Amino acid sequence: MTADSLSAPYTVEFPFERTVGPKIGTFLGGLRDGQLYGVRTARGVLCAPLEFEPETGAETGELVPVANTGTVTSWTWVRSRPGDPVPHDFAWALIAIDGTIGALFHAVDAGGDSGRMATGMRVRARWRAERVGQLSDIECFEVAS
Repeated sequence: MTADSLSAPYTVEFPFERTVGPKIGTFLGGLRDGQLYGVRTARGVLCAPLEFEPETGAETGELVPVANTGTVTSWTWVRSRPGDPVPHDFAWALIAIDGTIGALFHAVDAGGDSGRMATGMRVRARWRAERVGQLSDIECFEVAS
């Protein structure tokens, strides 16, 4: 028996194209400009924004700027591979952006130390210097001090 855990190759991707429309288009433009946006719903502000409320199917309301900080709600630790957003081991996590409902799936850089990761920990977006309007404009989230 070894101390290593089970592992398997993985690829995180969504291999399709679509037109983005005004709400997701504004969200992507905000990413390019270093600003996160959410959209108003009957339940609260949803981030990442959608055109329709996932629980009711109702059309969502206006877009509003939201914080670039949040709380890790769930995570898993992974070994870094070529092409990953962080050059050392890191976590994939669901991050509840402050003041919003829902969660973003993104990388969290804990300095390669899994002992620094915890559900409930506070994180903030680390923006790329050059942004183009994609979710990868957030290089990763990092531990908020």
